[in-house]
Amino acid sequence: MTNPLVQLHAEGQSVWYDNIDRSQLVSGEFQRLLDEDGVVGVTANPTIFEKSIRAGHAYDQQITQLIRAGKSTSDIYEAVVIQDIRTVADLLRPIYDRTEGADGYVSLEVSPDLAHDTPGTIAEAARFWKLVDRPNLMIKIPATPAGIPAIYETLRNGINVNITLIFSIEAYRQVTDAYIRALADRNGRGLDIHMLASVASFFVSRVDTLVDKRLDDMIKATSDSTEQEKLKALQGKAAIANARLVYQDFKKIFSTPTFASLKHAGARVQRPLWASTSTKNPAYRDVLYAEELIGPDTVDTMPLETIQNFRDHGRARYSIEDDIPSAQATLDALEQIGIHYDQVTQQLLDEGVQKFADSFHQLFAGIENKKNAIKQEQGIH
Repeated sequence: MTNPLVQLHAEGQSVWYDNIDRSQLVSGEFQRLLDEDGVVGVTANPTIFEKSIRAGHAYDQQITQLIRAGKSTSDIYEAVVIQDIRTVADLLRPIYDRTEGADGYVSLEVSPDLAHDTPGTIAEAARFWKLVDRPNLMIKIPATPAGIPAIYETLRNGINVNITLIFSIEAYRQVTDAYIRALADRNGRGLDIHMLASVASFFVSRVDTLVDKRLDDMIKATSDSTEQEKLKALQGKAAIANARLVYQDFKKIFSTPTFASLKHAGARVQRPLWASTSTKNPAYRDVLYAEELIGPDTVDTMPLETIQNFRDHGRARYSIEDDIPSAQATLDALEQIGIHYDQVTQQLLDEGVQKFADSFHQLFAGIENKKNAIKQEQGIH
């Protein structure tokens, strides 16, 4: 039987792996994902690195050496992460070369503490780009108000960018505008735009998590069975509706005369990347989001569990444009009952930035704990 993950390529969708774990790099499990499951890229974030470094002992030897060399916790973090990013970039390099830069990327996120700091984000993006020194690196920058100008500046400097934490259509439009302006700027200066790559990471399941909770509260607050059924009918619908409407925007934006001239000069489209596609609600199909957002020029970055579930029972079919009128009707219906789109997406952005910042600080605390444990075990003073 054909692997459903591999079948996604026939529908124009690339599968990226949302995880980096050194133990998988050493064991060969990561390479199997590339060889057998058609994975063609990797994303990571502070939460992923925090879990990987905390779990097991794959990082102990390097951390011990760095402690002996007198390195600070910050130095240790960077050394560990940069080594993993370079390793993954090198494993993905054949894909990058084969696809002429369409796929084969690994993403590294700037510090979440810089989410509201434009100059700081620009400087860290440039520093990471130089440190990693791989053409198939993408720097992850959040789509905050301070992030948008940093995205533009980083792209115009020729650095690939994965824009993260996009929840609203308005933020998505700002992100695509920054990308197209950066392309036009580089093209106007006679600089290469063919190998400049960017993806717009639109978060999916978190939308349902928040909207469904609000719907649950409204269901509990009424004893009208008709009203309860009406509210229940909206559960599990907002996230897919939102993403499908974004895809309609994507098609319009990248078919304008402005972009057509840039495309003629070698520019690529900025693909929508569906992030947070694991299903959080056990009442829903475990590959719900992966199955319902399949279409050309898209990326789905999946954690290991979603990859395994989709490999086992996923259905690969062109689904991203299913019933667009219903997608808009869903968001309209939510608005009418008082679940306001702008409030939901703003809350999700604020919470997303905070979650990554919390993970980042936990990561540093975890390294500090591991450092102290190794010092005690090894008798290092």
